[in-house]
Amino acid sequence: MLAETDHRFVLSNLGRYTDVVRLKNGKPLTVRFIEPKDGDALLSYFRSLSRQSRYNRLMGAASELPPSELDKALHIGEGSRFAVIAEMKVDGIETIVGESRYSYDAETQNTEFGLSIGDAWQGQGIGSAMLSNLECRAAALGASRLFGETFRNNEQMIGLARKAGYVFAGMPSDWRQVRFEKPLHRATEIPCESWKQAAMAGWLPNEALLAAH
Repeated sequence: MLAETDHRFVLSNLGRYTDVVRLKNGKPLTVRFIEPKDGDALLSYFRSLSRQSRYNRLMGAASELPPSELDKALHIGEGSRFAVIAEMKVDGIETIVGESRYSYDAETQNTEFGLSIGDAWQGQGIGSAMLSNLECRAAALGASRLFGETFRNNEQMIGLARKAGYVFAGMPSDWRQVRFEKPLHRATEIPCESWKQAAMAGWLPNEALLAAH
């Protein structure tokens, strides 16, 4: 797991953990930690989502990202919570096309996550690329399992998780929701900078890592 000193090291150079992946159409997608300067862009991204997409992502009705949630997203590392955005160049401008937040529990070695893809960018493989990258980032924290929760009628998220090999289970506390989870296994390839940096820093207490997709 990452100790508190390691969190400070991460925060000292967020760009160190930036990944550039290729989508199925060949376009590059940049996945990086959110920084304080991204606040306005992140708010604009959430406002651009359809009502249903916001409802699915925030697990309730909201016209935009609540201030408390924005604050959590911008203060990565606090409480073992992290947030990343996915960017593409649109008309020459770096544009947020997806986002994800995740939290690591050192006691259980589980990482919980949630993500969204902009409505205009769905179907391009962005979700699969982000999820694969997120699995690596979680493993770099020391996680042995990754899980998420969503509504049963969220076909996009359920389809993405099923394609990536997640196992589904019901939520006894709420029949409208479903939980999906996946163990992280060791792999010989290193698909993200977080894993490389964690390995070089000697942070890794185990060899958990899911193979690159």
